[in-house]
Amino acid sequence: MNELQELIKSMGLSFEEFKGMNDSRIDAIETALGRAAFGGSSSLGGSVNFSPVAKEHKEKFLAWVRSGADPDGLRNLEIQASLSTLDDTEGGFLTAEEMEKNIERLATDAVAMRRLATVVKSRGEYKKPLSKGGAGGGWVTEKGDRAETDGPELTLFSPPMAEIYAMPAVTQKLLDMSDFDVEAWLTEEISDVFIETEGEGFISGNGVSRVKGIIDSALMVADASWEYGKTGYIAGGHASLLNNADKLTDLQHALKPVYRQNGTWLMNDTTFAVIRKMKNGEGDYLWRQGLEAGAPEVLLGKPVEIDDNMPDIGAGLYPIAFGDFKKAYRIIDHVNGIRVLRDPYSSKGYVLFYSVKRLAAGISNYQALKFMKIATT
Repeated sequence: MNELQELIKSMGLSFEEFKGMNDSRIDAIETALGRAAFGGSSSLGGSVNFSPVAKEHKEKFLAWVRSGADPDGLRNLEIQASLSTLDDTEGGFLTAEEMEKNIERLATDAVAMRRLATVVKSRGEYKKPLSKGGAGGGWVTEKGDRAETDGPELTLFSPPMAEIYAMPAVTQKLLDMSDFDVEAWLTEEISDVFIETEGEGFISGNGVSRVKGIIDSALMVADASWEYGKTGYIAGGHASLLNNADKLTDLQHALKPVYRQNGTWLMNDTTFAVIRKMKNGEGDYLWRQGLEAGAPEVLLGKPVEIDDNMPDIGAGLYPIAFGDFKKAYRIIDHVNGIRVLRDPYSSKGYVLFYSVKRLAAGISNYQALKFMKIATT
């Protein structure tokens, strides 16, 4: 017994040493990435250096934000920095490149779907042909005849571009103060509104003048009746409660293995609290806490993401999703980024900054996502 205790003790010490070294390594990486995100040098072997034109554009953009000065010079810099085309029908100016990247970083940190989904950029309406499956094929010898196969059934994924906007306001007096960090203020104000708007849209947006979210009750069908263009669900077995742990296993295995291997759970924090108390037949908790700080929570061997835009547990609702979100959902950001229009006229004593961003989103693979419905069937 003493030998076993000594072995465990020595292993514990070794683990603590490893943990300390690993934590230091992770801290170094995060620090380097943080510097890179704000345009500084990185110890990862490279740096994020903005071009001289982009830096000059940022200076003129912030000067314009403060006073509205030199819009013609800012327009020329915007074009030189490849931030915009000559088309200026919408008015205003694009945010500085560094600000744009910081807003993107904040959105990725705060919006679960931006971490989970595939995010791409496009200059206009996005179109991608997708196969519904069913292409023919088979085995053949080296010189054998190839029978003609059925062509794949294709569909076009082309979610319409929508716009989100924020309109922060500040007094001109505050803008005139040299110690007022106008860049940090504008970044924070725009980010807060965009994060809230996007987060709701990616979950429950109806696609009318906004993005299409992952939940549309009109397109939900029991998994046994699944067809392309619909989202499959597993009934939780109770009309209003989530009280059957086995149904979580059923939901996980409703997904094909090719998608299940990269599957992630998505739910809000209230639902997660209910699941954390669930146990299997042996009395063990289904949920497992991440072993390291910052590691994802684990449910039935798969990571859990929390998004409070997901519905609560309630009759007829879909509080839990499980899927390979990289395959299932696609977010398309317009390459022109965020356009800002300065308005010192509409509200006396204040300057309004009408900030607009164009994006599209929608389910691109209906097989890669399943839901739990609070229902008996």
